[in-house]
Amino acid sequence: MAFNPSGGSTPFPTLSLSVLVILCVSVPPWQTNLIMSAQVQTSKAARFPSKTVEIQIKRRANPDSPQYWERFEIPYRPNLNIISCLMEIQKRPVTKEGNPTTPPVWQMSCLEQVCGICTMVINGRARQSCSALVDNFEQPIKLEPMSKFPNIRDLVVDRSRMFDHLKRVNAWIELDGTYDLGPGPRMDQDDVQERYAYSRCMTCGCCLEACPQYEDDHYIGPQAIAQVRLFNMHATGGMTRDQRLEGIMGEDGITNCGNAQNCVKVCPMNIPLTKAIYEENRETVIHGLFGWLKR
Repeated sequence: MAFNPSGGSTPFPTLSLSVLVILCVSVPPWQTNLIMSAQVQTSKAARFPSKTVEIQIKRRANPDSPQYWERFEIPYRPNLNIISCLMEIQKRPVTKEGNPTTPPVWQMSCLEQVCGICTMVINGRARQSCSALVDNFEQPIKLEPMSKFPNIRDLVVDRSRMFDHLKRVNAWIELDGTYDLGPGPRMDQDDVQERYAYSRCMTCGCCLEACPQYEDDHYIGPQAIAQVRLFNMHATGGMTRDQRLEGIMGEDGITNCGNAQNCVKVCPMNIPLTKAIYEENRETVIHGLFGWLKR
């Protein structure tokens, strides 16, 4: 006999007494936690069905040897970054096929996206491996060294040419007593904000890796041009302004920029590189014109 909760003899066709009793019983907290935990695990399993991460690394034993790929598989855990994956592989250097191999080689230092030394190509784009989270990439995750710099071993490249470019454009301010520095210069706040953006460059190489004009060191690159802008905007740095402009006016200088604007898209520090190129391009034209008139 069905129970009618409102009383009377009319049967209640939809709910029986047993059903009402079950509905009225609350779920214990420990069961609720189990249900919620199961839902979270199901969500993660849907994204990573095997609960593992597959890493493919483009390797090289030395600068003269050919490159080759190796596949690795490590356990998945939340908030895993690429550096952590490489450290897991380094602890147990065995490929996905079960073959022992040498530990992968890469560079790292600050682990805070400040030093720029851990740059590599991750799934086809130059990034900082310390801030690249596994959760943001499709598997398998492919790691390659930057292609615009000499590859020394595995994921390590030689970025010396970037620092040679900084030397060429005198990317510093003389403080050896040659100039009468006087009191600290007053600067407009707009200039201060712009200079601060340029000062965040960590010489990571992402802009050069993405630049289609930068090949075989035939272009000085946006990072050096941005540093010219940084120091030429400074009141004291302006004393050697002409030397910096001369440094970017050669055959491989600022005129080789093709305005692809890839540099500003991949820069991890969001530096306005295209603005620096535009401003310094204008300055070099004026400098070249007045230099010709002085002859």
